[in-house]
Amino acid sequence: MANPTPSPSGMGPLTPSEVAFLCESQPITIIPRQRLDRLDLIGGSLPPFHPPQRATIPLWLALLLKRQRRCNIVPPTWLTTTHLEAVLKAETENPKFSPNLPFRWLETAEMLLDACPDDLTSGDSGGSQDLRVLLRGLREIRQTKARDGLRSLESTYLQMNDLGLLEITELRGFAKGVVDNLRKIGASREEARRHREEEEEESGGRHRGGTSVGMDDDDDDF
Repeated sequence: MANPTPSPSGMGPLTPSEVAFLCESQPITIIPRQRLDRLDLIGGSLPPFHPPQRATIPLWLALLLKRQRRCNIVPPTWLTTTHLEAVLKAETENPKFSPNLPFRWLETAEMLLDACPDDLTSGDSGGSQDLRVLLRGLREIRQTKARDGLRSLESTYLQMNDLGLLEITELRGFAKGVVDNLRKIGASREEARRHREEEEEESGGRHRGGTSVGMDDDDDDF
């Protein structure tokens, strides 16, 4: 696990709420339900919407339009029962984390299931309840792997590839505490080792000094 992503506020690592906020900036595909004129946003302009032509827009805008019943959200290709079942199988059979989930898979899935469950029930997406069950299973097995990974913690870093951003954020607090304790233990051991070496050096010096005096006595006898 690499260093956690810095907070937009610059005050430290991200919080779960900040992770969710950043997630809303990612692009997602929608199907407009009515015509809309061009939208001028801070990040750039969006062309006019012409139903049923698909458009790619920021997730936060898609959620807003969905609440206003002005669009349908197209589920990401990975948010389907078929794909999640395959990932869950791979997670179960492999001790490593599956690379077949996006970096923001967990928070994205939670947002879409809350905002547009009706858009996730058609075609290969499966029912929203099926998706929730699969996502819950994925989260539980990946949390178990993360906890097992903490057993191999080093005092410098924790190496866990293919974790999602929210997973890293949730794990960071506990992992940091463990690493801090390991560093304290390592420092104590190092101090004890140095103290032992100093004592051995002092003991060796006294021994050499005693031998030297004995030799001088023998020289006096001759």
